[in-house]
Amino acid sequence: MESREQQDLLRRGAAELGIDLSEAQIEACLVYIAELRKWNRKINLTAIADERDIIIKHFLDSFSYKNGFTPLDGMSLLDMGSGAGFPALPLRIILPRLVVTLVESVSKKAAFLRHMIRTLKLSGAEVWDKRLADLPESAHFQYDIVTARAFASMEAVLAEGSRFLKKDGLMVLSRGAEEEIEDKELDAENMSVSTRIDMILPLSDYRRALWVFRRKG
Repeated sequence: MESREQQDLLRRGAAELGIDLSEAQIEACLVYIAELRKWNRKINLTAIADERDIIIKHFLDSFSYKNGFTPLDGMSLLDMGSGAGFPALPLRIILPRLVVTLVESVSKKAAFLRHMIRTLKLSGAEVWDKRLADLPESAHFQYDIVTARAFASMEAVLAEGSRFLKKDGLMVLSRGAEEEIEDKELDAENMSVSTRIDMILPLSDYRRALWVFRRKG
C-alpha cells in the first residue's frame, strides 16, 4: 500500500470518529505501522498482516477509545496486556498530554513498546514488563482510565483491572457487538456501566461496542 493511501485512510477514518489528525500525528502512525510490520517478522505482535486492516482494526479501533472519556491534562491511563501497544500508543499519539503506562509481561513485546516510545519520542509513556499480579500495591487506585484489548472476557478485565482505578475512574473497552456483562459481575468489582456506544469501525463493516465502566468507590 502506498504511503499516500495509508495517510488518506488514517485521515478519513479518524475524521469519522471526530478526530482531526495533524500531519505529525499521521507521520507517527505511518512510522508505527512500518516498525510493527518489521518487528512482526521476528516476534508475534499481531496476526493482522494487511496494511488496510492494521489501520482499521488496530489504529481506528484504538482511536475510538477517545470517545469514551473527556481528555484532561495529565490524565493517567493504564493499559493491561499491551501487546503491540493498542490502544495506548495510538491514544498517546493523538492525546499528547495523556500519561500512559503499558503493562506487558512478554519481554520481547515490552522491548518493541519501548522501541516505539523512543522512536516516536513519546514523553509521558512508560512500559512495565510485569504480570498484572506482580504490580506493586502502590499502583492500586492510581489511574483515571484503564484499557485492555487482549483479555478473553469483560468479566476478566473487570476482575483484573478495577483495582487500579481511582474512585470514579473509567474502564474503556472496545468489544464485539454481541458481548454482554451481568450486573452481578459489575457489583463484584464495585463497577457500574457509564455508557455503551455501538458503532461500525470507519471504512469497514466491523461492528464494535465501546463500553465505559465507572468505579463506584
